[in-house]
Amino acid sequence: MTGVGLQIPTGLSFEDWERAGRQLSGIVDSSAWWLGDWLVFGKKNYSDRYQLAIRGAGLRYQTLRNYAWVARRFDLNRRRSKLTFQHHAEVASLPEEQQDWLLDQAERQLWTTKQLRNAIRDGRTGESDERALAAASARIEVPNSRVGVWRKAATCAGLDLDRWVLAMLDRAAEEILSEDVVMGI
Repeated sequence: MTGVGLQIPTGLSFEDWERAGRQLSGIVDSSAWWLGDWLVFGKKNYSDRYQLAIRGAGLRYQTLRNYAWVARRFDLNRRRSKLTFQHHAEVASLPEEQQDWLLDQAERQLWTTKQLRNAIRDGRTGESDERALAAASARIEVPNSRVGVWRKAATCAGLDLDRWVLAMLDRAAEEILSEDVVMGI
């Protein structure tokens, strides 16, 4: 292994190749949590040098921002080791009770992130019918010129438009309410 590639020995058995894939996948998933926790710690403890360290990490600002946002939304004791970082990211904008309910369902039913996303889209969030009805009836008027741009951004983020809008609104609210708004992530 190097920073730019993986050299696989000739004659590697299928089982060993498959196991390596699972290990690599676990590293990728864990690294999102690790970077998120690293950012949260850095902001809290090194606010004066924090931005410099972020630039030195060499990752896209928005990527790091997303990692930190999800890490802040889930304390270590609420993270599910049987689910991916992306599972957690899918529910991060929801209230904790709904997050936990959906993650429980995803664990029990072995949902992929797409299945989890569909459950959220279909309104299977564990909330009461009254709360679901209130949420479904909340509407705002948006100029058509903005919807196209938002849809493109949502697609780039791998989310449907509704989930993306909710995530962005939650993120904006969190930033405004944060005492360290000026410091970034």
